[in-house]
This record gives sequence, structure tokens and C-alpha cells, in this order.
Amino acid sequence: MEVDVYNMEGEKVRTVELPPEIFEAPINVDLMHQAYVRQMANARLGTHETKTRSDVSGGGRKPWRQKGTGRARQGSTRSPIWKGGGRVHTPHPREYTQAMPRNMRRAALRSALSAKAAEAGIIVLDQLSVVEPKTRLMAKALDSLVGSASALILIPEKNAGYDDVIRSSNNIPDAKTLMAGYLNIRDLLGFDKLVLPLAALDVISANLG
Repeated sequence: MEVDVYNMEGEKVRTVELPPEIFEAPINVDLMHQAYVRQMANARLGTHETKTRSDVSGGGRKPWRQKGTGRARQGSTRSPIWKGGGRVHTPHPREYTQAMPRNMRRAALRSALSAKAAEAGIIVLDQLSVVEPKTRLMAKALDSLVGSASALILIPEKNAGYDDVIRSSNNIPDAKTLMAGYLNIRDLLGFDKLVLPLAALDVISANLG
């Protein structure tokens, strides 16, 4: 697939051939859904906790004798039927983690990238940079590149050259910067456009090719 390459002013400078094994892969909706559900499940902490009758303090003494009072027999005031007692069938810490083979996760990413490319949702840049860390400069560049659409901006690597880009994008509501090596199904499907510098394309090709 051949796409146009733009500069930060939104001007076409040349074209580039996207790797067909990544950007023209079969689109498997079920696989993308499974990868998305897995990522959302793995983000859950599972730290909710309630106390059972064995965890609640007090209740060591039998409230009244077993027989002769005319009342129902009771062994502890910490029983679930008492006010202040323990709880039954309530949440306890657990793991929500779901397993998914690496090859399936990569195939899901290839499907999502192919779907994005088929919808003309990938904007390829020759170079990602700003002259100074100013939000208005990045907002102006995104307006010329994607218009009013939301944008996921891939950063090729973590170095001082891209710090200004990250700082300039932090206050833009519909934009997010992400390391190319951390590309994931949730962010990919959550934004309208993918802003892809050529250097980040190399990283994706190395990881998914």
C-alpha cells in the first residue's frame, strides 16, 4: 500500500510503501475484540475486599445461652444476620488477568493497523518535531494533518529530541503521544487517526513484520 508522506505543515513531500504484511493483513474483528477485552481485564486491580464473619472483630462470646430463652440460638454477634456482622458472597481480592499468546496479540495489532489503513486513518510524517515546546504549535500541526479528528501520535524512541513533542501534546484533549514500541489495541482503536513518523514505522515493522 502506497501512502503520502507529509511534513509538519501538512504538505505532501513524497510517498512511501507501507509493509503489506502489517498494513494489508486480514482484518479479524473477533481477534481484535479478544485482544481489547484482555487488555482491559489486565488493567483491573482486583483489590476490592470485604470482611467475612471470621474477619470482623468481636463476637467471641455467645450472645445468650443455647436453650431456655425462647429466642433463636445464636453463636456469635458477628454472624451475617447481625448488624455489624460479616458479609456473605461479597468481593475479595482476585486476579482478572487473561492470557493471550504473543502471536495472537501481534495478529490483532496487524488487523487493527490494516483496518486503520483501509479507512485512510494513517498519517505518515517525514519527521516529527516542533521548534519549541508550545501547545499552540502542536495544535496547529495536528489541525493541518488530521483536522478535528482525534490523533494518536507515535514516538519512535525516548530521547531529548522528542521531549518537546510530548510536552507540546500533553494539553491537547484529543491527542495522545505513545512510544511506538508500546503500541496497543486499546489506544489504536480509541483514536480516529494514527500519526506515524517514518522512524516509528521502522519500529513497528521490526516488531510486527
